[in-house]
Amino acid sequence: MATVVFVGVKYVNKLALVFLACVILSILAVYAGVVKTGIEPPIFPVCVLGNRTLVWKNFDVCAKTIETANATVTTQLWRMFCDSPFLNATCDKYFMANNVTQIQGIPGITSGVLADNLFGNYYEKGDLIAKSTLESVEDHDDPLTNANRYVLADITSFFTLLVGIYFPSVTGIMAGSNRSGDLRDAQKSIPIGTIAAITTTSTVYMSSVILFGACIEGVVLRDKFGEGVHGNLVIGTLAWPSPWVIVIGSFFSTCGAGLQSLTGAPRLLQAIAKDGIVPALRIFGHGKANGEPTWSLLLTAFICESGILIASLDSVAPILSMFFLMCYMFVNLACALQTLLRTPNWRPRFKFYHWALSFLGMSLCLTLMFLCSWYYAIVAMGIAGSIYKYIEFAGAEKEWGDGIRGLSLSAARYALMRLEEGPPHTKNWRPQLLVLVSTDAEQNVEQPRLLSLTNQLKAGKGLTIVGTALGGTYLANYEQAQRADQALRKLMETEKVKGFCQVTVSSNLRDATSHLLQASGLGGLKHNAVLVSWPRNWKQGDEHQTWRNFIGML
Repeated sequence: MATVVFVGVKYVNKLALVFLACVILSILAVYAGVVKTGIEPPIFPVCVLGNRTLVWKNFDVCAKTIETANATVTTQLWRMFCDSPFLNATCDKYFMANNVTQIQGIPGITSGVLADNLFGNYYEKGDLIAKSTLESVEDHDDPLTNANRYVLADITSFFTLLVGIYFPSVTGIMAGSNRSGDLRDAQKSIPIGTIAAITTTSTVYMSSVILFGACIEGVVLRDKFGEGVHGNLVIGTLAWPSPWVIVIGSFFSTCGAGLQSLTGAPRLLQAIAKDGIVPALRIFGHGKANGEPTWSLLLTAFICESGILIASLDSVAPILSMFFLMCYMFVNLACALQTLLRTPNWRPRFKFYHWALSFLGMSLCLTLMFLCSWYYAIVAMGIAGSIYKYIEFAGAEKEWGDGIRGLSLSAARYALMRLEEGPPHTKNWRPQLLVLVSTDAEQNVEQPRLLSLTNQLKAGKGLTIVGTALGGTYLANYEQAQRADQALRKLMETEKVKGFCQVTVSSNLRDATSHLLQASGLGGLKHNAVLVSWPRNWKQGDEHQTWRNFIGML
């Protein structure tokens, strides 16, 4: 499959039509088979001892004894449970106490079997697959013997586990957007195609579940490996006109789905790599001259092969469900955030879209993750958090806009507006310091220890504004102002002072300081205390301007 995708996506698109035709024929064959069961159910026997389903492998006749030539002869089934083929043999107690019954595995849509299958009947691993409506004589004190002769549940099943196994079958939602570059009119095709696909597949899946429950015995539906029916394909037997329709349809269906995934996933990975969002994936941005994602395809094929080698759909499906659910959760979260923040570049054209739907989708995805498997959910979220922190630490080459940053901006604006509603209460008052420092000719801070004192006073909390004043004109002293700003930031980082820095330039230092005192802060986040160092050398005759500035500032 990877080779087909490597050759070119146009061949995948051509093959997709062939696969689709086979799948549609298979689905129609199943529906035709369901209708036929109402007229003439297929012969599909299941052998039951008491109410326990037997593994139909080492015996031919579903009976303990048969009559031949006016004599009663024991069968192969008798020999499985007894120590000799004679009628006086010592046999398994349950075998002797219960009758052997041959029931119809596919009784048909008019049989009323739907009433038995309608409600949940979950098994623990190793439980006997039993038909509850049949009589069974059991001695609960007698230990279970010959367990390998009965059909047993291979896993412990419960509702959320089945949701996790079922969920990957409805995960093609992103197929259109993953291949948007290959679509002629993406913004028209993706919404219509996605909604039509979801509606069609959901209708097929749900109707199939109901129709199988109405046609097939519960013991056969729960017999995963077909041990009680000679290993035959149940849906193949149900379908009309031949089981081969289902075999071929299933094969092409999985091939088609695999090719679609191998087409979309490498392109998505290549786009992420080219954008430089995750620096470690940069190598996967390279491809062929025509843009085909060679390296991304190789990685995708390797991941697929790892899943295949696990060789258990029940083990792989919940893991897949976690990452699909997490993907959809973050897409929904991004859409809801962009709408609520009214981001200028977010303009959904689908007229029925509303942010509440995205928020509901996100909530459902998160809930399903923890319902299906809470430990898988924690691991998946841990991996996602690690990737996010890695991107934050390594830094993306391109900045596409961060929804969290936009949310912070909106929250800050809301908080500032709330602070303006009235004067702060005594309990809520906090010292908000404006720390005034001076710089030398090289724009280095002359009172670095003042920030040490600030850190002690504030304990690293509250609002702190560190400001300095420069004399001259702003245009002439722009570079000095920038250097002073960098020096203040560096010193604040060294002294672990959290806050903001501000540099003011005016014709003289007294005016610059006056502007700083008046204009620092914003709304309710203005300083209410000033921290300033005592002027140095104030007693000396040539430093009159220093203490004059100090007194003027006070």
